[in-house]
Amino acid sequence: MWGVPAVRLPTAYAASGRRALRVTLVAAAGFYAFRYGLDRPVAATYALFTVVALGGLSRIPGTGRQRAAFIARLLPVCWVLVVVGTCLSVRTWSAVLGMLVVGFTLAFSAVGGPRPAGAAPGLQLLYILPSFPPYDPGSLGDRLLGTTTGVALFVAAEALLLPERAPPSYRERAARAALVAERCAARLAAARAALTGTDVRAAQEAGQALRALSVPEAERPAGPGVRERALTHTGLAIRTLLGRLARLPAVPDDGTAPDVTAVLRSVARLAAATAGCLRAGTTSPPAPREELLTARARLSAVSAGPPSPGACLPPEVLRCHAAVLEVADAALAMGAAADLAVAGRHGSVPLPPGRFWYATTPAAVLWWHRARGHAGRRSVFFQNAVRMALALTAVRLVAGVDTLPHGFWAMLATLTLTRTTLGQTWSTIRLALAGTLAGALVSAGVLILVGSDTAVYAVLLPVWMLCAFTVGPVRGVGWAQGMFTVLVALIFAQLAQPTWRLAEVRMLDVLVGSAIGAVFGVLAWPRGAHDELRRAAAELLRRAAEIVVATSASVAAGTTPATPSGVPGHRSLQRAVVLAESAYAQVQSEPTPFGGGGRGADARTVDWQATLIAGHHTLWGSARLLEPPLTALSPEAAESAGTLGERVAGRMLLVSAALDPADDAPDATPSLTHPVLAGFTAEPPGAPRRYYATVAWLNSLMTDLARIAHSASRKP
Repeated sequence: MWGVPAVRLPTAYAASGRRALRVTLVAAAGFYAFRYGLDRPVAATYALFTVVALGGLSRIPGTGRQRAAFIARLLPVCWVLVVVGTCLSVRTWSAVLGMLVVGFTLAFSAVGGPRPAGAAPGLQLLYILPSFPPYDPGSLGDRLLGTTTGVALFVAAEALLLPERAPPSYRERAARAALVAERCAARLAAARAALTGTDVRAAQEAGQALRALSVPEAERPAGPGVRERALTHTGLAIRTLLGRLARLPAVPDDGTAPDVTAVLRSVARLAAATAGCLRAGTTSPPAPREELLTARARLSAVSAGPPSPGACLPPEVLRCHAAVLEVADAALAMGAAADLAVAGRHGSVPLPPGRFWYATTPAAVLWWHRARGHAGRRSVFFQNAVRMALALTAVRLVAGVDTLPHGFWAMLATLTLTRTTLGQTWSTIRLALAGTLAGALVSAGVLILVGSDTAVYAVLLPVWMLCAFTVGPVRGVGWAQGMFTVLVALIFAQLAQPTWRLAEVRMLDVLVGSAIGAVFGVLAWPRGAHDELRRAAAELLRRAAEIVVATSASVAAGTTPATPSGVPGHRSLQRAVVLAESAYAQVQSEPTPFGGGGRGADARTVDWQATLIAGHHTLWGSARLLEPPLTALSPEAAESAGTLGERVAGRMLLVSAALDPADDAPDATPSLTHPVLAGFTAEPPGAPRRYYATVAWLNSLMTDLARIAHSASRKP
């Protein structure tokens, strides 16, 4: 069934049919109004292909109303593309240069999030259309008229026709998870015992609902703006809070128990306030945060204890205090991030330095920061943009130099058939050529039988368009290309004198376009994101290992690193996390690499999310442990913390070697199956709470590494 499970076919056809109906109604209305009502064939062509570009070729996630709002904002971009494409098309060299620049820019715009990424192919088509004959700048007015009409009609159709039920937004998901955290913290405070299995499962499910793969693409806060970044930060903080509450031990029954339960009650109230803030869209009241800060400071002072070693609290109490203070830290981060996500730069919550670095940064700078972070050959967004821009430029050059008939179709084939891996590109091309051949035969037969009777083509066009945009996306690229070939013939038969050779030209153009796409698929990163993901994850763990060693040494010595952020390597690890997250997002749409992935580290079996979480845990934990004031540990505690830090860092380097495709160490993966290192239960005499907080941080990193190592040692 072309890769679509039978149980999903009814749902897939229903969704595809709704989309096809909107596209068909709007495209046919604009085309017929201009072609037969006003006798303006140029405007008719642009009205139709604008709708096909934004509704058929683009895959903008979200409900109809969400897509309508986004497409309305794209109208000025559509105008610019049509104007620039028209002006540069008069000379081959300018058209080729424009295709290179515009093609790269539009493809690279995917760094802005799922919606820009989904709209990029359609916008490419809107630039390609005026780049081919007729080279008639005098028709620019009709071209803009048709484009504007197509966008306006399609926006109205998306907003009004067949409305869809909107899924829960990410803010709503975060609010629900915050309420789960509130219940967990309240029960821990009331019972002074660890959570039950039911509570732990509820916390795990709430955290799972905030992961990217569990959230519809349109609802993911993936943009570079302040609110999107803060909402992502909110989800990560809530997941961290839920995980720490689930692992919190029973509260020791000693004199410090009231201080511990006071923190937990304050965490519960702040979680409830955060949920209300996210749902109401207003800033949270300051009282719960101030209450938690007060309770946290009191417990921290009690936990620090008197300077005399003989009067120190028992180790099990200090471990509990360290865990509860980590819970409080996660709750405070959650509240601050949620306020920033709702209010933007007008938030009322004081923000800790470093963690919310983007809060006061202008939007243009944030976009520049996102683009610069991916402006390198290791970014999959950069790779995709280069691959697509070079392929489209090559087709435009061939069309201009060799006067390829209907070169527009060749570029359309390159745009729709080029994939991120050689194997996927070749598979797609084979199916596309088979479908195009079948479509060409059908088109030739229709053109021969019908001849020049445009009324027949006018009747067939909407019927065939509805079928093509319903069946094609569900049945696969072969069906899509075959049905689109017939659709193109029905359109152009109403714009010029039809001939059966139109089908022959369509077949030639698809062959040329797909061949050029395949060539650049081979030359430009033919393995797609699989190797890049492994390389990015390995680099992430190497950077994290450096931070672990430096942080452990600083805690042991009681000194703060002399770096701008206070954490050595912080910015390098941040960038490594960004690149790994982008590679992981793309690899979800790619097939398993050739030969099964090798070394047991295939992209489909390794727990890549555990790698990303390890990067975030490293950043947050290091910043928290190095908050002043710092005091040196006792010799025994310093040696224990330093040794554990070095061992965890060494374990990170072993996992990194197992994942890195450039590392040829044959025994890297087997060495990852060793049991968890000893030392996390050590209790050096007189060790303060900061020592136990460091041990808890390192232990959480070991949990992440154990999941990665276990999955990396499995054969796919």
